[in-house]
Amino acid sequence: MRDGSAIVVLNFQVNGRKRRLKTYVWRTLLEILREDLHLTGTKHGCETGECGACTVILNGKNVYSCLVLAPQLAGTKITTIEGMPAKHPLIEAFVGSAAIQCGYCTPGMIMAAKSYLDETDAGKQTKAREIKHALSGNLCRCASYSKIASAVQAACRRKQKNR
Repeated sequence: MRDGSAIVVLNFQVNGRKRRLKTYVWRTLLEILREDLHLTGTKHGCETGECGACTVILNGKNVYSCLVLAPQLAGTKITTIEGMPAKHPLIEAFVGSAAIQCGYCTPGMIMAAKSYLDETDAGKQTKAREIKHALSGNLCRCASYSKIASAVQAACRRKQKNR
C-alpha cells in the first residue's frame, strides 16, 4: 500500500519536546525514535517484546517501543534514556554499583526502573523481589542482575531519604 492511505501525521512529545511527524502506520516507536528522531539510546533487540532493550516510558508507563505502532503515538508523552538527567539517582546508582557491563540493556533497565521508582511510594520499604519483578521484562546478556537490583535498591533508598 503506497497510495498514501497508510500514512499518518502524528503530534506527540519526546523528552518534553513537541514533535510532528508524518510516517507509515506500520512503523514502530522504536524505528521512529532511532531513524527519524536520531535518539539511539533506545536499543534494537528482539522486535518481539521479549528482551526489554527498547523500553521507554509512554504516558508514565514502561513499554517496549518495538511493539508500539505509529498511530498509537498521537497525543502521547514519551521519555527515553536521552530524557534522563545525568545526575538522576538511578543513573548515579547504576554507575556507583557497577551495574553497567556491556551497556546494551542499560537504557531499557533504567527506564523500567524509573517507571518502578515513579510508581513506588517514597516511604515504602522496597524489597528485592519487587525490584526483580519490576525488571523481569528486561534481559541482561551479561547477567549483571544482582548489581542492577542493588543499583535500583540504592536509588530507592535515596528517594526515601529525599522525601
